[in-house]
Amino acid sequence: MFVVMLGFTFFSSSMWTGANIGAGSKLSQFFWAMMAGNLILGVYTSVLAYMASKTGLSVHLLARRAFGKKGSALPSALLAITQIGWFGVGVAMFALPAAEVLHISPVILVVIAGVCMTASAYFGIRGMEIVSYVSVPLIAILGVYSMVLATSQGGGLASVFAKNSGTVGLLAAVGMVVGSFVSGGTATPNFTRFAKNNKVAVITTVIAFFVGNTLMFAFGAVGGAFTGKDDIFYVMLAQGLIVPALIVLGANIWTTNDNALYSSGLGLANITKVQKRPMVIVAGVIGTVTAIWLYNNFVSWLSFLNATLPPVGALVILDYFLHPEKYAEDYEVKETVNYGSCLGVVAGALVGNFVPWGIASINAMAAACICYLVYNKVIRK
Repeated sequence: MFVVMLGFTFFSSSMWTGANIGAGSKLSQFFWAMMAGNLILGVYTSVLAYMASKTGLSVHLLARRAFGKKGSALPSALLAITQIGWFGVGVAMFALPAAEVLHISPVILVVIAGVCMTASAYFGIRGMEIVSYVSVPLIAILGVYSMVLATSQGGGLASVFAKNSGTVGLLAAVGMVVGSFVSGGTATPNFTRFAKNNKVAVITTVIAFFVGNTLMFAFGAVGGAFTGKDDIFYVMLAQGLIVPALIVLGANIWTTNDNALYSSGLGLANITKVQKRPMVIVAGVIGTVTAIWLYNNFVSWLSFLNATLPPVGALVILDYFLHPEKYAEDYEVKETVNYGSCLGVVAGALVGNFVPWGIASINAMAAACICYLVYNKVIRK
């Protein structure tokens, strides 16, 4: 379980964020932003992990109780579309730079990567465990070695952060840390429902987010400082570590992509009532075929959609604690649509994307919960 969750947090987008924060922050601010942001992520995801371990339900089945039988199609669709999108982007993020190094067509690498990542997701948690057991140690060891080497060659961490512009404030930096993975964290129940007990689920999730995110941000900051790129892959290339660079690039993306595809398969299964495995294949084919197009055209839309996912998690949590009887093992969902939850997602998405102050994801969750409470306590009553 731990390696699966740790591999889930090994996400290249977090390296982008680390590079941006590192370029605009002092070392102390970078550290505190990581600690505060990871703490918020840890609290959010650990509550979801506890719920999943307690009930044995995926986020989509939790949403059936919070949104209704048909209403749950909304969060499932948002999760599925977003995760398929990030899967396709991830495939291209591996294929395009690897093709430059290997001097072959990126299309060939897109197909190979798409098939391999889809295969591991098809076999569920066991397939993802195998990939994570191999990939996580490789990423950690090779990445840390390269980062330490680059930092020592550059005069230490103080020299790395001396190159920054100092233009990113602490609150903005914390918001960037939270925003980097709060949407992916919403899918935490899909994996932690298999934990041995509640304690294991919570502790595993918190540690994984602190360790995994911290490594990714550090890799990104070092990469941005020494190469102008936001990925440890380019640092390793500059150091002449070509084969290790390709291993880290592929393993880093694979451990996140198979999780994303597994989650999207669960979402499509909830919508279509078809079993998960065929839906994983469908999602994998869509993501693979459209990978390069998604990479070139869809990242900004994915960022917009990301703001819709934290409200889903917040509403599931709120409904769980307000109506615990709905989450009992023998509970039969009769409600068709909980309009308070559905309207909450819409309100949260609008607030998260268009309110310019504070931390966008937290604003989105707060707005969603307020909308839910107003509807269910006032209008519905």
